[in-house]
Amino acid sequence: MNSKILIVLLIAALSVINAQNKTPDKQDLEWLINKAISVSPEIKMLEAKYRVAKSQIEIGTNLPDPVLTLGLANLPVNSFSFTQEPMTGKVIGLTQAIPFPGALSSAAGVKAVDTSIIRQNIIDLKNKIRKEVAGLYFSLQFVRENIRFANESIGLLKQISDVVRQKYDVGSASLQNLVQVEVQITRVKDKIESLKSEERALLAKLNAYLLRNGTGEIQTGKIQPIKFLETSTESLVRIATENRPQLQSLKLSVKKAQLMKEQAEYSFYPNFKLGLQYSQRDYNSVTSTDFVDFFSVLVGISLPINYGGKKTEQVNRAVHLGSLYNEQYNLAVQKLQQTFGTVNSKLLEMFNREELITDQLLPQAQQAYKAAIADYQVGKIDFANVIKAENDILNIKTELAKIRTDYYKNLFTIEYLAGTELINIEKNRTETNDEE
Repeated sequence: MNSKILIVLLIAALSVINAQNKTPDKQDLEWLINKAISVSPEIKMLEAKYRVAKSQIEIGTNLPDPVLTLGLANLPVNSFSFTQEPMTGKVIGLTQAIPFPGALSSAAGVKAVDTSIIRQNIIDLKNKIRKEVAGLYFSLQFVRENIRFANESIGLLKQISDVVRQKYDVGSASLQNLVQVEVQITRVKDKIESLKSEERALLAKLNAYLLRNGTGEIQTGKIQPIKFLETSTESLVRIATENRPQLQSLKLSVKKAQLMKEQAEYSFYPNFKLGLQYSQRDYNSVTSTDFVDFFSVLVGISLPINYGGKKTEQVNRAVHLGSLYNEQYNLAVQKLQQTFGTVNSKLLEMFNREELITDQLLPQAQQAYKAAIADYQVGKIDFANVIKAENDILNIKTELAKIRTDYYKNLFTIEYLAGTELINIEKNRTETNDEE
């Protein structure tokens, strides 16, 4: 009994260790994206910029420091005596500048918008990293699938070579046919080497996003069939206007321009200055009188004279900036409409082409290859037709893989432009048919 319990505990411990050593979810796409975002120096730079902008809100948006004044009043120059004249005194004063009510809060509002804009920039950068990492991931998938197809092609070519060799042994095939097969195999091997070089380059780029060694292994799995996402240009534009950080930044810039206009309008109102002054007088030796001290209150008001229209131009500048940002927003929405229309059309084309290839073109090519092998064995067709049939299968599979990976690249581009996830790729895609 004790030995059975010990075995169970040992198996459980090994399972825990294995789970700890295993990369989370085989380094799936979402894991790679989250990792790239968490280590991104550019995001950390923007976060630091956000903290700087936040600290700027308190700078220049509170009352200025009071001014302490120390001085001597009415000191006679013939003796420099504090007791000669009754008006001589030691003066201490305190002055506080007070902006027009609302001016400071208006300035703080302008600076607060800057922090909101930077926050939107951070979100936009995260979305951009998501799109770029996904693009590299699907490109890596495509290259690896091409390598797999090429290896399958070599297997088919070796089968063809066996058929040719059998016919050559009985004198019904030429040596040239054997050489042609070997040449084709060599060409495919050369293609594999080129693809492996491309794979290493993509791995280096992906690992750079993860801030780790460029040769670090990244698993990608099989390319998944297309799960079509039905969207309209109008709905995507509506989603983008609600979620796209770039558009939100432009909206905030328009708001900032409005606040800048309000801030500039405060320059037409006077600012105030309040001063308190205390004069201490000493005993007067001439009159033998101990004079009393003085206390003074001073109030200053600035005169907001609009010399040369400088204050008016500050208001006009804010109005023009608001118009600029508003038109930039309209232009961005216009470009999104064009892009969404183009990409939507492309996605529908890819979906229809995938269906056509999987249901018709690929099965037909496979049947054509089997028929070509059979006809070649009985001498009905030339050897070149067999090579062409095999090459057609490789090209069709490659095209199918490209359509699928390009589809998901375009989908991630749409998500980036819309500013939000539209579909969970890893959860919604079905497994690839093993027969493909």
